[in-house]
Amino acid sequence: MGGDPPRASPHAIGGVRGGAAARARLRRGAPSHTSARTPPLAAGPREQAAQAAREQQSRRRPGSAPAAPGVPDAFAAPAVRGLPAAPFPGTAAAPAPLIGKHAQGSLFDIVKVAIAILDTAGRVVLWSPAAEQLLGWPSELLVGRGIEELIIQEERAAQARAAIQDTLRNGDWRGLTVLRHRDGPKVPVEARISLLVDGDGTPFLQVALAEARTLQAVERDLAVRDALFEQSPLGIAILDTELRYTAVNRTLAEMNGFPAEDHVGRTTGETLPERAADEITAIQRQVLATGEPVIDVTLASPSTARSGFRSISYSRMTDRSGKVLGISGTVMDVTDRYRAVAKVENARRRLSLLNEFGSRVGDLLDATRIAQELAGSVVPRLADYAAVILLQAVAHGDDLPRHGHDRRTSLLQLGVAAVQDGAEVEVMLRRGARITFAEDSSFGRVLRTGVPELLSGPAELSDLTYPGDPKVQAAHDLGVHSRLVVPLRARGLVIGLLALSRSGYREGFDRDDLAFTVELADRAGSSLDNARLYARERTAALTLQRTLLPQQVPQPPGVEVAYRYVPGSSGTEVGGDWFDVIPLPGERTALVVGDVMGHGLRAAATMGRLRTAVRTLAGLDLPPDVLLRHVHDLADDLAQGPDEALLATCVYVVFDPATGRLTATKAGHIPPVLIVPKEPADESAKIGSALPGGVGQILDLPSGAPLGVGGVPFESIELDIPEGSLLALCTDGLVESRDKDLDVGLGRLLSVLEQPYASIQQACEAVLATMEQGREPDDVALLLARLGRGQSGIPTAGWTLPAEPTAVSRARRLVRGTLAEWGAENLTDTAELLVSELVTNSVRYASAPIGVRLTLGDTLLVEISDPLPDPPRERHAAEADEGGRGLELVRRLALRWGTRAEGMGKVVWFDLPLVEQIYELEREYDDEAGGGPGE
Repeated sequence: MGGDPPRASPHAIGGVRGGAAARARLRRGAPSHTSARTPPLAAGPREQAAQAAREQQSRRRPGSAPAAPGVPDAFAAPAVRGLPAAPFPGTAAAPAPLIGKHAQGSLFDIVKVAIAILDTAGRVVLWSPAAEQLLGWPSELLVGRGIEELIIQEERAAQARAAIQDTLRNGDWRGLTVLRHRDGPKVPVEARISLLVDGDGTPFLQVALAEARTLQAVERDLAVRDALFEQSPLGIAILDTELRYTAVNRTLAEMNGFPAEDHVGRTTGETLPERAADEITAIQRQVLATGEPVIDVTLASPSTARSGFRSISYSRMTDRSGKVLGISGTVMDVTDRYRAVAKVENARRRLSLLNEFGSRVGDLLDATRIAQELAGSVVPRLADYAAVILLQAVAHGDDLPRHGHDRRTSLLQLGVAAVQDGAEVEVMLRRGARITFAEDSSFGRVLRTGVPELLSGPAELSDLTYPGDPKVQAAHDLGVHSRLVVPLRARGLVIGLLALSRSGYREGFDRDDLAFTVELADRAGSSLDNARLYARERTAALTLQRTLLPQQVPQPPGVEVAYRYVPGSSGTEVGGDWFDVIPLPGERTALVVGDVMGHGLRAAATMGRLRTAVRTLAGLDLPPDVLLRHVHDLADDLAQGPDEALLATCVYVVFDPATGRLTATKAGHIPPVLIVPKEPADESAKIGSALPGGVGQILDLPSGAPLGVGGVPFESIELDIPEGSLLALCTDGLVESRDKDLDVGLGRLLSVLEQPYASIQQACEAVLATMEQGREPDDVALLLARLGRGQSGIPTAGWTLPAEPTAVSRARRLVRGTLAEWGAENLTDTAELLVSELVTNSVRYASAPIGVRLTLGDTLLVEISDPLPDPPRERHAAEADEGGRGLELVRRLALRWGTRAEGMGKVVWFDLPLVEQIYELEREYDDEAGGGPGE
């Protein structure tokens, strides 16, 4: 403690002899030969005071250095807790300057210590300026007067005299008292009295006074500091400007695993491991340089006495003048909090993973894609490597095995994911690999029991599949140290395995990871089983649909046909799209494409019934619009169920290569597309050659209502088609998309077909390759037909006769002469007879010209046309009837016959077999009758 140096007044000693000389000796430290007047409180003469002073001197601690002359013991520097007595070995402590002017803001500015020198009688000899400031009394008024005059109460004055006597006996005294300020108020002070002896042995009393309230506040602050520093559950550290510890509390010492005294003088880098110290030191330097505090930064605990996680906070310390003294830091063990937060965060991430996986596979019905999504969702968030292994029955949509799993169970690795690539990863996680395992291996046990396993030790990791498995060695080379093998279950059966692996420095799997993986696997198992059931149903529907579709598409004369059927993607069920190519009499061809609304087995079955009805009615050679009207009348019988009406679209086209005429109608379907060659057809544009391309157009057909709706009549149009034109019929799955109009898809189809191609098959592939990627995943049926003329070299003849009786005889002559030219005289008699019967009917009932046409191909085709629309009706004539036997003759003598509408009229036709065909028919008749070759 200290204060301003005491100063004397010319009147300081009053009636004491040699006062000036005594004061001079006090200043010089020389012996004094003056004697002070005995104070009122003195307990004895000067000799007693001197003896008391000598006794006080003898009571000093053995080995302690005597105080400097004129310097009280209070100025001796005590040992400070937490600081070493000597500089730390190897460090050069920078001593504080002992001489120089101190900056403002010292502790002395807060706690002012007033110094006064008294003689043994209690009279003031010296009175310092600090005392003047504390009590308001100038030294001129107090020097030479008794100190008890400043004490208000007599009782306290007696205590002051007793304190002086006690000091003379014991060498010091301390206590509390109340002094009177010059202005009147009471000033509680804490006083410390020390015995001083000059060189002559003359005793004096040094009185140090400080305001009691200020001292108590400082002491309270120091007590709080000690309590916080020593008893705080937080680790506390004080570092100087060189970032060396000046003090640490016991809590931090225990955290770091070093005694508190071993920290003092050291840096963080000298007390903590290198990796942890570097990060902390960087934070300390930042705080010291910028003054910005760092609050609650969580770091992993260094590998010392305690492991876990710590929260550190640092702030810069400055004195009252702003001088930087160092930094202070607090360290809190937040391991429990961190792990609790980490556990909550892990739970949140796992819930997010479950939701994400559910959204990714919610609309998937492909087991392979689901397996890959499952593997990709857990890497790298849950594992470093993942494999999804499924039963072959699940992958192919077959029925699940009814017996238990054993080493003969066929497993396929369909989903894989890894944090890195490489040869070892390819060995361990090859997609599509067939998995083999021993029954007593981890895979075998999980498949057999359905109980998941957590593998961690080398022995457990090696017992994954079978001894010597290259996948196990590859996992060892990759540093895999922890594995989970979890069953994929559905309907109480194990349908596969989910194998997860961790490697490197990543922590191994724990029970929480196992429980979460089991939940994830259960959800995946349900999705995989749904995909299996869907694949089975879809396979059955595809099988049914392909069975009901044409197994062999004919290539009729004058028409080159190519087709493609694409089932819907795995995200939808099989649909009811279909097509057909139907040969008609007279070398004509019917082309039909339809679409039954709906998906699944019922739609496929309805499609089969509808195709059968169209094909049956087409055999009657009905006009296209009449055929669709008859199909519409059968809608109730063709519906999928009694409560569901038939709803289907269809386009029906008939092409006659002999005339190049096309007749088309549709029922709510996509209109056909026609590509007409730019140049007239030559030999290079004949059927079977390359497609030259051309100009496309959409055929404007009357819309017609879908089959089963009704209310709109079906209408047909007739077109003359240039030779070599390309006709395209398709279903809506080819040209429709979610976000574009139908016209956009039809325009794209036109632009593709207008290009030249090497063949009609290549044109089909080009159309499918340009399908809209965002289209609805529906079935696609595409039918392309290049329309030409009849086969070259086939004899054909035709005539137009007036509707007169002479037309019958003329028709016979023309038929006889033509067959003679063709070398088919053996057919003349039958042909003349049947032609005369049909022409007679036309002459009798028609009033317009009659057409006769002969075509000699595989058979002799005879066609009789007239403008009368009503077809002839066959009837059975009685024996007495003169007529009514014409059509009966046709039926009996012709290979086949029929009638069809053409324009406003009709055509009656029949086929006569050639000689070879007649012989074949006769042999078949003889075999059926049981006759032998010679009969």
